[in-house]
Amino acid sequence: MATVSDVMVRTGRRGELGLLGLAVAVAVLARGLVDYHADFLELDELAIYAAGWAAVAGVIHLAIRRWASYADPVLVPAVLALNGIGLAMIRRIDFAYASRGRETDFGQVQVVWTLLGIALALGVILLIRDYRLLRRFTYTAGLVGLIGLLLPLMPVIGTQINGARIWINVFGKSLQPGEFAKIAFVVFFAGYLVSNRDTLALAGPKILGMRFPRPRDMGPLALVWVAAMLVQIYERDLGTSLLLFGIFVAMLYVATERLSWVVVGLGMFGVGAVLAGTLFSHVGSRYTAWLHALDSDVYSSGASEQLVRGLFGMASGGLFGTGLGEGRPDLVPYAESDFIVASLGEELGLTGLMAILTLYVIIVQRAMRTAIGVRHGFGKLLAAGLGFAIALQVFIVVGGVTRVIPLTGLTTPFLAYGGSSMLANWIIVGLLLRISDQARRPEAVTP
Repeated sequence: MATVSDVMVRTGRRGELGLLGLAVAVAVLARGLVDYHADFLELDELAIYAAGWAAVAGVIHLAIRRWASYADPVLVPAVLALNGIGLAMIRRIDFAYASRGRETDFGQVQVVWTLLGIALALGVILLIRDYRLLRRFTYTAGLVGLIGLLLPLMPVIGTQINGARIWINVFGKSLQPGEFAKIAFVVFFAGYLVSNRDTLALAGPKILGMRFPRPRDMGPLALVWVAAMLVQIYERDLGTSLLLFGIFVAMLYVATERLSWVVVGLGMFGVGAVLAGTLFSHVGSRYTAWLHALDSDVYSSGASEQLVRGLFGMASGGLFGTGLGEGRPDLVPYAESDFIVASLGEELGLTGLMAILTLYVIIVQRAMRTAIGVRHGFGKLLAAGLGFAIALQVFIVVGGVTRVIPLTGLTTPFLAYGGSSMLANWIIVGLLLRISDQARRPEAVTP
């Protein structure tokens, strides 16, 4: 006769409620500082904003308590804190643009995208009661991801913005399908690798103490490598190319526990990047702007102007920043989206950026903890892949802004202005909540 395990598992909902209160306080304080330094502070309006954030946090808490009561209690508060900081910074940039005669409403639009993203996350929790059902759609997800990457190349709906062809027009709005494609590809990679990991892990010759894959097992890696190179060359999007290939190599390592796959994967991407930079001028110009950003001829041509302005902005912020609302983020092009990290670095300083990066570390750590705790192989790979997707995207964006790697067109999750990124990353949160709920939920055992 089945009985419930005597080990009591705490749901963590009380702790989550307290952390949500802290996240709301961070969001409201950031908004208040922005309005105060812009001489726009209205206590009644700030109180309404605080009540709105509290209501949103309350709805999320009640929904999780009802539909995913054992879900991770730290994930959503960390995401909400980042989201609140991002909304405040985007509003601050609106004020900065207004001071120069340019009226924008990025902050108000981003609030709408945030609410839609939260609704999607709750929808995922409600509709996907068992994440294991997603394994049935392994190859469908792969097809959806591939279509998402190809859509920007379509002659009617595809459009090129800032030199990258990664956008489509939908009802007069720009949408970046690559943000949603990464989720589909994570589902596909998880389903494929859980079915083939024994072959990928055990077969192959041993060289210098590492077991390398057989050539015939390299097919999946080669296909993803080709897709990544095509994205980089034809869509002029190094960010999505690196993100897609990086997620696959990371998940391949988790599935096989073989370091050789990482070595081979990094080697393949490095060779492909060098060849693309040599054979295609538009790829080579991106690398030139990265390697020679401070050269006078490169800067005067405008190739590295945005990057250099961002670097000088962060340098002016120093250790503690100029203060939220007291910098000049408007001097950096696209400060609200591609370069919001530079804007935050100027006004919050290195200390503030480290705090923000710590929140990302917490989110990724909770995803990896979920991957460790889940009992199903598909769930382990899915949670790990979603965690890697966020970690790699943050690395690619921050690395580009700080000139560690070439600059890309990706946006910082939950911080930067952009509807596609906000919706896609909240969907990731919803999936992680569902997986963590099933991972932490006590199961019936037979004595």
